[in-house]
Amino acid sequence: MNPMRSLYLTVVLLCLLLLAGCAETETPPEVKRLEGGIFGTFWVVSIADPMSEEQLTLLRQGIEATLDRVDWQMSTWKSESELMQLNVHPVGEWMALSPELMQVLSLSQTISTQSGGAFDVTVGNLVNLWSFGPEQRPDVIPEPGLLQDRLATAGYQGLELDASASRARRQQDFFIDLSGVAKGFGVDEVARYLAAQGLSHFLVNIGGELVAFGEREPGQSWRIGIELPHSGVQVAHHIIPVKDMSIATSGDYRNYFEVDGQRFSHTINPLTGWPIDHRVASVTVLAPENADADAWATAMMVLGTEGLPLAESVNLRVLMLERNGDGWITHLSSAMVEYLGEEKAQALLQSE
Repeated sequence: MNPMRSLYLTVVLLCLLLLAGCAETETPPEVKRLEGGIFGTFWVVSIADPMSEEQLTLLRQGIEATLDRVDWQMSTWKSESELMQLNVHPVGEWMALSPELMQVLSLSQTISTQSGGAFDVTVGNLVNLWSFGPEQRPDVIPEPGLLQDRLATAGYQGLELDASASRARRQQDFFIDLSGVAKGFGVDEVARYLAAQGLSHFLVNIGGELVAFGEREPGQSWRIGIELPHSGVQVAHHIIPVKDMSIATSGDYRNYFEVDGQRFSHTINPLTGWPIDHRVASVTVLAPENADADAWATAMMVLGTEGLPLAESVNLRVLMLERNGDGWITHLSSAMVEYLGEEKAQALLQSE
């Protein structure tokens, strides 16, 4: 996983808004908050279930153990991680995988196929070349020949999976980078852990990728603010009520570098090997599983507005912010309109 991506929140930040709003005769339940660091970014778990301090201590231990396990399975910053062992495993030879890594790779391949390669975990060598991965090269435009060499070795079609035996092999010498999906999987794993402990009302936030279960308080959903990227000021441009749903955002305006006045986004187009170059500033995706939302947000960010027909065809809940001079155009997929309701959707579309 890529700490640069997490530390600077290359995606458009999802701000957690815990709004009270209960009846005057009722005392709002106290939301307990646990937080820490993982994947080079923050994690925050907010719990609205009744909870003692002793229970919170045990939950913290379980959350940290869950996140550490995912980190050791899927990090590109730990040479001993399971993913890095796969990256150095001889090309053409099978390697046995944990069920979790197999699940994430299988999901990644499915979305790669559905998105026509807009999402592709085999482009790690290109990410590294553009200074956004573990290599941490200087912020320069890569030499064309080297860029083409790395592009030629990438391609999700070269990653072969054997689900029945839980094993994988690389048919080419590419570098697998799960930064576009592993953080979302971590959110899901924490949510599964909390649910297994009997919790019903909680929100998990890892570096801006979130899942909300139950309610903030009786009759009130968790509410998520989608930031408007403008002049470096964090402003919640859209507010979305979320219940029993995951939300992930990918954006282009925080993690980038400039050369001779030209800005290069951290999001690499797997089809060209170059950073994306269009007017879309952020894409927010809602899905039951955060790993799906995380990966699809990346794919839609690569495709820009040209990806909206694809979102319709796969019934994806998408909110896209497109630059329009000094303002913004909001695009909503039909599935997002259905989720929000017509009245709320129209209010978002007219709030430019």
